[in-house]
Amino acid sequence: MQLRLQELIFSSSNPEVSREISKMENKGIIRKIAPRIYTSNLEESAAKIIQRNIFQILGNLYPGAVLSHRSALEFKPTEDSQIFLTYSYSKKIELPGITLNFFKGEQPVEGDSKFVGELYVASQERAFLENLQSARKTGRLPKNLPVEELENKLEKIFLIKGENGLNDFRDNAREISVKTGMQSEFAKLDKIIGALLKTRPSNLLSSPIAKARALGEPYDEGRLKLFEKLFIHLKQDIFENIEDKNLSPESFRNFAFFEAYFSNYIEGTVFEIEEAKQIVDSQIPIKNRGEDSHDILGTYKLVSSKKEMSLIPANVDELFDILSYRHKVLLDARQSKKPGEFKDKNNRAGETHFVDFTMVRGTLKKGFEFYQALTDAFSRAAFIMFLISEVHPFLDGNGRIARVMMNAEFVHAGQSRIMIPTVYREDYLGALRKLTRSSDPSVYIKMLQRAQKFSSQLDAYDILILETQLERANAFKESDEAVLKF
Repeated sequence: MQLRLQELIFSSSNPEVSREISKMENKGIIRKIAPRIYTSNLEESAAKIIQRNIFQILGNLYPGAVLSHRSALEFKPTEDSQIFLTYSYSKKIELPGITLNFFKGEQPVEGDSKFVGELYVASQERAFLENLQSARKTGRLPKNLPVEELENKLEKIFLIKGENGLNDFRDNAREISVKTGMQSEFAKLDKIIGALLKTRPSNLLSSPIAKARALGEPYDEGRLKLFEKLFIHLKQDIFENIEDKNLSPESFRNFAFFEAYFSNYIEGTVFEIEEAKQIVDSQIPIKNRGEDSHDILGTYKLVSSKKEMSLIPANVDELFDILSYRHKVLLDARQSKKPGEFKDKNNRAGETHFVDFTMVRGTLKKGFEFYQALTDAFSRAAFIMFLISEVHPFLDGNGRIARVMMNAEFVHAGQSRIMIPTVYREDYLGALRKLTRSSDPSVYIKMLQRAQKFSSQLDAYDILILETQLERANAFKESDEAVLKF
């Protein structure tokens, strides 16, 4: 009988197969790397081969075993190379590169699923119950995940599936606890879920994220880590104070006109310059483009008011009030976008999913703590612009509001505002994407520094002269046609 030479070959009770394995081992075609395990891989270490094929090994050698405890939620060995399973006996087996921890218990029950070969994986509900079992402290990582991690996972179920989904999870866990004798573990799970659903005290919880959910202020943990990274980068640097030379009433308004024009262009609200001037001067929308015209007017109304643009939030309540007012002014003509109100459904841009609508207030509140710890105008401007852009708290108008919030920091400090001309649009959006997707703040910060340097060189005392300067800088061209010239 000729055996097919796969990487792993398992011993057999079939005498013919057993003889063939012995022949190949004697000829050096295969080698034994652990009890009942052979390999045709003669180069790599036994540990590497076993680690790579551990689930196949378990499915062949321990039929009916259930991947359980933390292994059922992590689907990989622990950092100290342990796997945890429920089986017909309790035993610890050391293999090269990995330790198998078997605990005597119920083998597959309804809800558990077949994984590889005859290896099963515990259902999510069963795994949570197992992770709430008492565990002895040893030098190795325990079989259970920390309670904080379990709470975070339950909070995520709540976020994705809602209250009904979490209640269904609890009902399934209750049934499984009876079948597996884990009623005391279910009592612990029931308390955690009750706290998340606000039917039990929030002080039963350990995780900050779960507590925030129970208190009605859930936040996006991943975004918070991103905000922290930007905060640290900003805090460790020193930024130039670039004074605004366009502070006279006329200069301020002229700069504001192009600031509003380009800010809308970025979002796809495109007008000819003369059309935009007509809208602002007459306060009358262009025929058949009422909503777009009002977007220009709303943005200009905000950024041309030195009084409004001097306001920055001193606390989170002021942040909410300022955001609400500015959004209401900006999108007053788009009632379907609920001007002044935070979003009530999720939004996205391409592959970027913004903060869940249930987490807007909590995420803004936690992010604002970083903002308050920044002191110089550039750092605060860069941070708050990204905070608003990344949370995307409204159904529409988020980019424009983010840029308004940024420039308000500069006006408050007497520094040059930032204009993002059309030709610089892709640099701007690319830097935001880089920070969002790669957690790289450096490109974003350099982009804003360059934009501020460019904007500070513009003379806005005469709108025609300013327009000429912008034309010479390629400001009105598309990014694939030219580059921004100083």
